[in-house]
Amino acid sequence: MSTLAPAHALSHAQTKQGAWTRAWAATGEAFWIALEALASHKLRSILTLLGVVIATATLIAVMSVINGMNLYIADHIANLGTNVFILTQFQWAQGQEAWLKARRRNRAIRVEDFDFLRDNLRGYKNIGAEAWLWPQPNARHGSHVIDEIDVSAVTPSMMDIGQQQVEYGRYISDTDYQHSSAVSFIGQDLVRDLFPNSDPLDKEILLNGLPFRVIGVAKALGNTFGQSQDNFALIPLTTYRKTFVALPRVNVNVQAWNDRQMYALEDQVRALMRARRHIPYKEDDNFGINASDTIMALWKRLTSTIFGVTIGIVGVFMVIGGIVIMNIMLASVIERTHEIGIRKSLGARRFDILMQFVFESGVMAALGGGIGVILAIGASELIDIFWTSSVPPYAVFVGLFLSTAVGLFFGIYPAWNASRLDPIEALRTEN
Repeated sequence: MSTLAPAHALSHAQTKQGAWTRAWAATGEAFWIALEALASHKLRSILTLLGVVIATATLIAVMSVINGMNLYIADHIANLGTNVFILTQFQWAQGQEAWLKARRRNRAIRVEDFDFLRDNLRGYKNIGAEAWLWPQPNARHGSHVIDEIDVSAVTPSMMDIGQQQVEYGRYISDTDYQHSSAVSFIGQDLVRDLFPNSDPLDKEILLNGLPFRVIGVAKALGNTFGQSQDNFALIPLTTYRKTFVALPRVNVNVQAWNDRQMYALEDQVRALMRARRHIPYKEDDNFGINASDTIMALWKRLTSTIFGVTIGIVGVFMVIGGIVIMNIMLASVIERTHEIGIRKSLGARRFDILMQFVFESGVMAALGGGIGVILAIGASELIDIFWTSSVPPYAVFVGLFLSTAVGLFFGIYPAWNASRLDPIEALRTEN
């Protein structure tokens, strides 16, 4: 018994290996027969693939544009800083009705709110406040003038929270803040337009007609949707209150040590602000706490509509392409009835015939998907020159998978008809 058991196991393993070998050989044979059939009717194959090519290229191109926009929004607009959220008067990304209700209910965030949070919030890495001068003032140095610039009033801690980094000179200091100094930290556009041939440091510029000494220059940030991000001047928040607006609206920026702590800090800020404003527990917040994911959630809601429409268009093209493939495969079965009879008479099984035609339609559709992928990548590179586009790796997989799946699905019926042909009747059919 002990001698027979290993022999039986060995025989079973050999049988299983032989079955896998035969299946692999049959699959390979079907694949090469499919390629040969496609190559023998080049024009017909190209016309057949047109629907699948258009559908795959459209799908991947749209996915690439949306992915490029997602990356662009994340880097240029939703980039509030590492592990940063912002306390504002209103919640971002809310509907029209909620916005109108918030306009009536929400109170502005003031410098006193910032001071309260700075003194009572626990565990944060950095906290800062920022206000804006509106309407945008002009900037002047000598005979050089810029009509409109962004003037922001900040606390010194915003250096570690905001996007601006020092190119040369220095940022606004605690001393500047405490003494309400008339100093400014400027962007590259002001350097270029106001100081074309000189060093701006320690020079004086006029912001809305008032003098400010330049103490530092920021690194270039570039453009966002064609709008320059370097056309700005930062001044101390205390100076802003003294010079422009005594009771400004501010945003409070809070930076956590890591992403996990952000949620705990958001809850702390919410609890402190509700307590400070005596909001009953049944009522909604009369302020907004916003993070990068708030902006990204709004953006993804907008793009989901675009993507949904695209899926509908792609679905129509895919179905059309699949129907064309099925019609061509039905015609191919009729043309090759005699060949099918010969193969069956030589021992080909129904499964072999079925696999041959299924693989032929699958290879045809996969080839169309591959062409669509190549066209979409080229289109993405071209779009990226003028706008923004980036092909995500999963889009290539999705395009190839869908196109192949369509070919296999619509090829099953013609393949089933071919496999059911009677070999004697098939041999009687003339080529």
